Amino acid sequence: MKFIKLLFVCAFVSSCNTPKAVYDYDDTVSFNNYKTYQLFPDFQSGLSQLDESRLINSLKNKIEEKGFSTSEEPGIYVNAYSREFIDRNRSSIGVGIGGGGRSGGVGVSGGIPIENNTMILEVTVDFIDVTEDSLIWQAVVESKYNANASPEQRRAMFDKIVDKALEGYPPKD
Repeated sequence: MKFIKLLFVCAFVSSCNTPKAVYDYDDTVSFNNYKTYQLFPDFQSGLSQLDESRLINSLKNKIEEKGFSTSEEPGIYVNAYSREFIDRNRSSIGVGIGGGGRSGGVGVSGGIPIENNTMILEVTVDFIDVTEDSLIWQAVVESKYNANASPEQRRAMFDKIVDKALEGYPPKD
C-alpha cells in the first residue's frame, strides 16, 4: 500500500506543469520611471504565427495590468523570443527486492522511468530602454510544451508563461 501511495505522489509531482523562471536586470535603473511601452519594432519570437499572436496578446494584457500603456514614444520596448528543446529526463523510481540467510543474500533491483523525454519551450522576455537602447530587464521562462495542444490549451500555456515572466517585474531590491 505504501508503494502505491509513493507511486501516486511521484506521478502527481512529475505531472505538474509549472513554468520556471530566471530573472536578471540592470541594478542601476529606476524602474518606476517607465510607464509606456511598445513592442520591439523587429519582434520575431520564433513561434508560429498563431502562437506568436497568443504570446503577444498575453504580453499586452499582463503588461497593461502592471500599469503600462502603449505609446508612439515609449519608455521601453518589449521583445520576446523562444526556442524549443527536449529535456532528457533521467529520473526513475528504484525498486528493490532482497533477502538474506545465515550465510548469504540475494538482491534484485531495477528502475522505473517516471517520465519520458519532455518537450520544453523556453521564452525570453526583454525590456529595452528606448532612449539608451539597452537591455534593462530580462526573464527566461521554461515550460513543458505539447505540440498537439488545442488552441485553448496553448493560450492558457502562454498566459502562464507570461504571468511567470512578469511576476519578477519590477525587480525587488
